[in-house]
Amino acid sequence: MHSSDLKNALPTTDELPCSDDTPVDNEDQNFLPNVLLFLLNSIWATRMNWYFGVNMAVYHTKGVNPKVPVVPDAFLSLEVERKKSGKSRKSYVVWEENEIVPILALEIVSHIPRGEYDEKLAIYRQLSVLYYVIYNPEFWQRDQHQPFEIYKLIDENYQLQIGEPYWMPEVGLGIARYQGIIGGIQQEALSWYDDQGDRYFTAEERAEQENIRAEKLAEYLHSLGIDPDYLPNE
Repeated sequence: MHSSDLKNALPTTDELPCSDDTPVDNEDQNFLPNVLLFLLNSIWATRMNWYFGVNMAVYHTKGVNPKVPVVPDAFLSLEVERKKSGKSRKSYVVWEENEIVPILALEIVSHIPRGEYDEKLAIYRQLSVLYYVIYNPEFWQRDQHQPFEIYKLIDENYQLQIGEPYWMPEVGLGIARYQGIIGGIQQEALSWYDDQGDRYFTAEERAEQENIRAEKLAEYLHSLGIDPDYLPNE
């Protein structure tokens, strides 16, 4: 069968489920990827050639059946449309994305291990996903791994990388853990970093910084005998 015939025989997005119906077993598997997504929406607000999926099925032809997806907790693809033909995706179907596979996949290890270090790693390797990030803050000792690991595909095999934040030149972003206040709660989370190793701030943090600047400016004006609430109009 020719490749064009094979592609025509493959199911379309509308014919495929949006996930494998496996429920997440901790809130971080939804929450933390969405923090990364919302931050990326700010960092790359003017870019239209990327897509970040959260708990979404990725359908491909590298497995035994193209109707059986892999479902990362999150993934990033480059050089694809933000909106597929102007619409939101139900799933990510590689053969409908010009054969572009995700450049990065993220798994957050569950209470019940789901093959993050073996089965899923093998699938992402087959797919040629360049970066595979495993975040395991709770069960790393049980699994005999580190809490945060980044693998890069080198010579068709994943090699564990060193450094945090870890800069990914092919992506144009770094990634690492940090301690911060998100939604009013102090917690550890993941974030994107620039090429200088500086963390990109969330909208919440930027608003807080603006408030601090405004308070300092008000204090300075008061020290000059000026009431900032009654500044003259231009």
